[in-house]
Amino acid sequence: ERGEKRKRDGDLDQQQVEEKDEAEKKVCKLAKLKGVVAARRGEREEMQDAHVLLPNLSECMKTLPAQSRLSYFAVFDGHGGARASQFAAENLHHTVISKFPKDVENLDKLVKKCLLDSFRQTDEDFLKKASSKPAWKDGSTATCLLVVDNVLYVANLGDSRAVLCRIEQTDSGDENCVTLALSKEHNPTIYEERMRIQRAGGSVDGRVLGVLEVSRSIGDGQYKRCGVISTPDLRRCQLTPKDFVILACDGLFKVFSAEESIKYVNKILQDSAVDGKAGQTLEEAGRYEEACQQLASEAVRRGCADNVTVILISIEF
Repeated sequence: ERGEKRKRDGDLDQQQVEEKDEAEKKVCKLAKLKGVVAARRGEREEMQDAHVLLPNLSECMKTLPAQSRLSYFAVFDGHGGARASQFAAENLHHTVISKFPKDVENLDKLVKKCLLDSFRQTDEDFLKKASSKPAWKDGSTATCLLVVDNVLYVANLGDSRAVLCRIEQTDSGDENCVTLALSKEHNPTIYEERMRIQRAGGSVDGRVLGVLEVSRSIGDGQYKRCGVISTPDLRRCQLTPKDFVILACDGLFKVFSAEESIKYVNKILQDSAVDGKAGQTLEEAGRYEEACQQLASEAVRRGCADNVTVILISIEF
C-alpha cells in the first residue's frame, strides 16, 4: 500500500510539473506582429511623412534576455520640409537599440527611460545637423510603438496618433470592438502646453507664434526657445489576442475620429474574412493590406488635402 501511495504521489507530482510547464509555455508565448502601410501625398507638393516597420527589431540587437523579442513601428509627420521626418525615421530606432537596457530588473522603468533619452538624442542630433545649414527649419511629429515581448510601449509627440482595437466579449457572448487611445495629442491650445510655451516667452494664437501647429516636435530649432520640446508622452499596454493597432499621422484623423477609423478597419476585416477556413496566413495578410489601403484612400476621398500615412499592425498569439 505504501508503494502504491508513493507511486500515486509521484504521478501527481509529475502531473503538477507538466501542468506548470504548460502554463509557463502559455505565459511565454509571444505575440506575432505584422505591419502594413499605406501612404498618400494628398494635395501637397511633396510627401513629408516618413515611416518605419521593423517587426523583428531584436535581430538588430547583440544582447537580449532569453526569449525576448522587440518590434518597432513609427510614423513621422514632417512640416517645413521632409528632412526632420526622414532623419528621425533613419536614426531614432538605432538610438533606441544603443540605449536599450541590458538588465531585465526594473525593465519597465528602464524601457521608458530609453525612449525618453532616444527622443532627446535624436532631436539634439538633428538640430546640430540643421544648425550648420541655415535653410533647415524642418520639424516633425513622432509616434513610435516599441513592443517588448507582449508589452506595447508608445512614445509620441505632436499630433500623430496611435489607437488600439480590443475585442471584448459581452454578456450575451457577442464580440464588442473597443477603441483605446495609446497617444496624447500635443498642440498649443491645450492648457498645460500653452502655459509652458508662455512661461518660456512664446505666444499662442491658436499656434505657437501664430505659425507652428504642434507644441512638441523633433527639429523646429527656431521654436525651441519658445517652449517647444521633444519630450514624448509615454503609454504602456499589455497585448491580448485579436488586438490591432492603427498608427497614423493627423492627415487621417482630420477626417476620421479614432472610433470611426477602428470600426472602418474592423468592418473590412470581418467582411473579407475567409468563411470556415483556418490557418489562412496569406489571406490574413491580404485582409490587413486591403483594410489599410482602403482607410488611407477613404481619408483622401473625404477631402483631406494633407499627406496621409497609415500603419496597420496585426497581433496574433
